[in-house]
Amino acid sequence: MTNQFDFRTEIDGREATVEALSSLAFAGFAHFTAMQVRDGAVRGLDLHLSRLHRASVEFFGQALSDDLVRERIRNVLQDAPSAVSVTATMYSRSGEFTPTGVDNDPAVLVRTAPSFDGPEGPLRLTVVQHERPFPTIKHVGEASKTQYLRRAVENGFDDAVFVDRHGHVSEATIWNIVFWDGKAVVWPKAALLPGVTMGIIRRQLAILGITQREEQITLARLADMKGAALMNSWTPGVAVNGFDAVSVPSSATLIEILKEAYAREPLVAI
Repeated sequence: MTNQFDFRTEIDGREATVEALSSLAFAGFAHFTAMQVRDGAVRGLDLHLSRLHRASVEFFGQALSDDLVRERIRNVLQDAPSAVSVTATMYSRSGEFTPTGVDNDPAVLVRTAPSFDGPEGPLRLTVVQHERPFPTIKHVGEASKTQYLRRAVENGFDDAVFVDRHGHVSEATIWNIVFWDGKAVVWPKAALLPGVTMGIIRRQLAILGITQREEQITLARLADMKGAALMNSWTPGVAVNGFDAVSVPSSATLIEILKEAYAREPLVAI
């Protein structure tokens, strides 16, 4: 049975009203971070806060303090289940299609939802040429990602992966993607969103001494890979075994490496 607190939503530390939420129904000038919280703690908290700070400066010219953001998240977690998903969204109080913001931008909306561990996999992806606007910012209003996901499923795939105008793999719809060449972890070299889970794994792999590198990965290069995986806030690694007609081995080694690296990251109290 769903807990009543699974869908708690607050704006600036107060319960969100219908009127406040209705004005945001079609608002697209906002950015966010999503996290899995366990007993009031999260992995990569510094990366989440840094993401929100950088994107707020880019969008609004200023950012909330990390202490205030943490306070807003803690507030919405009161009486929440021990395992819960949390999304913190920063948006302009003057809305979109306005020439300037206001002095007290951004407002912050924080909501909880049931925890989720992601799909089991392995997944088959269809390849789509697409480049996200503002690729380094996790922003809202990206209808293309939902459209490409739905088209992929309609065509018998599980999801879609993007290549840029140069034919280089970048990321998937709501995922970062990573590869295994049999000796090293290989990250795509392209314009993409540096995910928090991706950041956690990269720094832990460095500590573990596991070889990793960035590479411009073409479709032809996919056939040479010994493994591939997707990651986001749900999971540090779900195997990918196909890209259109190209098959890739489901690498237990890669998934084990990713999960070990993620597990090494300490949970930090919000």
